[in-house]
Amino acid sequence: MAPLSKAGAALTALREDLSGDVFAPEDPGYDDARTVFNAMIDRRPAVIAQCESAEDVVTAVRFARDLDLHIAVRGGGHSVAGMALNDGGLVVDLRRMHEVTVHPAAGAAHVGGGATMSHLDRACQPYGLATTGGRASTTGVGGFVLGGGTGWLDRKFGLAVDNLLGVDLVTAEGELVHATAEDHPELFWGLHGGGGNFGVATSLTLRLHELPHMSIAFVLYLPERGPEVVRAYRDLIETGPPEASGAALYITGPPEEFVPPHLVGLLLAGVLLTYAGPEDEMRKLAQPLLAIPHESEIVTAIPYADLQCMIDDPPGMRNYWSAEYLTGLPDEFVDVFCARAASMPVPTGTQHLVFPQGGAIASGPDDYPVPYRGAPWAVHPFGVWEDPADDERCRQWVKDVRSDSEPWSTGAVYLNFTGNEGTDRVVSGLGSENMQRLGALKRQYDPDNVFRFNHNIRPA
Repeated sequence: MAPLSKAGAALTALREDLSGDVFAPEDPGYDDARTVFNAMIDRRPAVIAQCESAEDVVTAVRFARDLDLHIAVRGGGHSVAGMALNDGGLVVDLRRMHEVTVHPAAGAAHVGGGATMSHLDRACQPYGLATTGGRASTTGVGGFVLGGGTGWLDRKFGLAVDNLLGVDLVTAEGELVHATAEDHPELFWGLHGGGGNFGVATSLTLRLHELPHMSIAFVLYLPERGPEVVRAYRDLIETGPPEASGAALYITGPPEEFVPPHLVGLLLAGVLLTYAGPEDEMRKLAQPLLAIPHESEIVTAIPYADLQCMIDDPPGMRNYWSAEYLTGLPDEFVDVFCARAASMPVPTGTQHLVFPQGGAIASGPDDYPVPYRGAPWAVHPFGVWEDPADDERCRQWVKDVRSDSEPWSTGAVYLNFTGNEGTDRVVSGLGSENMQRLGALKRQYDPDNVFRFNHNIRPA
């Protein structure tokens, strides 16, 4: 840490040089600027730099290096571990850099480093175009894509990272680098799963696909129907086209019009069948699910950007999630999965999910550090609650789901679904065979591990 006199002069200079706003702990607006999606996170950075351009990011990074401050990077602020913040360091806040420019003829979009899924999806929708995005509209595009990226369209269009065409990156030395398959190809490889380890992504270029139609069937059942529902959904997906995706799930009945009033606040089984195609095709596919006695259904065409908002969780909730990627979905696993729903914290926003992979995920490039690509299914315990008194039981339930799933686990994991679960889990999320190569890349671009508020790769 630099002497106070130097730090004060540097902060004054940063305020003058940055186009965006700068917040220190004594400033009005500081607490709002440090609030992230997960209400369990309460960290106090020394400085928050709300950047408006790549040049601002360069200025902020050089400021941090001059004062020997660690750097956290905030895009969507959706990391369950609160990796967008630190204590006593600098936060490079990209939220003002959210512009999305769609190039329909090229089938590509140029996306600001602070854009959310909503920014991306809304910009693409007028053109009938889309790319694989997260399952919530408030997720940041940058962290999502660079961490691998799985969503409703991945079975059809591949993982988000499979659609990455280029990244503009500010390195730990405050240099701006453009990485593509042709320029800095080794860095470009590392950005396919390596997240924010190598610098601050100020913009990304993503491949787009034609998506003229999107449709869904969202069906809710009494919880005792769960095993029958999960098996029917499994069979539908495993014999169906890659346009079909979604999840089988357990939730607390929400206070919505489509839920019968007597079921609000109670445990329900459900299935969300998403279909990258027209409603009539989806209805035929959904017949086995609709034939099971159920309490509620929504079967409709829906714009993709609207689907992306459908299961958004409100900010200000407490969050703890994880995942296990599975070798398959045999009946024995289904029984274990459904039995665990009985101890799911209810009523909360918690969701107990199992979702498919396969399709374009499995057939995508096998060189990238995304070792979960070959798993046909994944289980995703998604703990969301409001009362701090529920912290222990909600976290324990997520851990119990993981333990239950261990006999069927491939050992690989999508890191964006995990918090701070230790070094071994980072290796599981990047592939042990990739770690030496990633460590060498880290040594080249961030030898001092300045960018450590992430699923960290240590310089080798």
